[in-house]
Amino acid sequence: MLRNRAGIIIGVSACLLSLLIFLLSGCVPKKIKNVESKGKNIICFGDSITFGAGSETGKNYPVFMSKMMLGVNVINAGIDGETTPEALKRLQNDVLGRDPLLVIIELGGNDFLHKIPFAETIKNIEEMIRAIQAKGAMVAIVDINVGLVMKEYGLEYRRLSDKYNTIFIANLFHGILTDLKLKSDFLHPNARGYQIIAHRVYRAILPYLNQNRIIKGLKR
Repeated sequence: MLRNRAGIIIGVSACLLSLLIFLLSGCVPKKIKNVESKGKNIICFGDSITFGAGSETGKNYPVFMSKMMLGVNVINAGIDGETTPEALKRLQNDVLGRDPLLVIIELGGNDFLHKIPFAETIKNIEEMIRAIQAKGAMVAIVDINVGLVMKEYGLEYRRLSDKYNTIFIANLFHGILTDLKLKSDFLHPNARGYQIIAHRVYRAILPYLNQNRIIKGLKR
């Protein structure tokens, strides 16, 4: 009798847990590699958009996003003007060596401006993804296209996202770089623009952070 009762309790608990995961995951649309990541930091790895060029100090998207987070540290590892070959050189120190939970890759715009071969950019992004996932962290790839400009980057980044089971943040700049009220110059948002970017990134990664919290809680 006691065994039957214990079995019922366990079964009900399992069902409730499954329901909780479903609700907190926000109806997660795809399976992400390393959702069980043991890391502690969200690392925003990118160029001037991540750095916050065009806005006042401290008013960049990683800072705005950090204010939305509960119990997760957000690190701004953006460098103004950086290309993917340059970013690869600092991947170990600025990303892999900082206990990453999730790494948000926002790179490629300067490759386009400096006419670095498209195939080389894609190869570099792919190398970053593989190294970060080997470290046990989740990866989010930012779609950097602006309408028809750099459309091929967005398409290829999505393909990489599907291949490696990463989060894909589509159309990050939609309606921002075409709105004078949201940008500081032709290429960069202003503080208000960065706030919108922060919200878009946050919404994209939140379901997977919730999943990660649940998994970590079960293992305690």
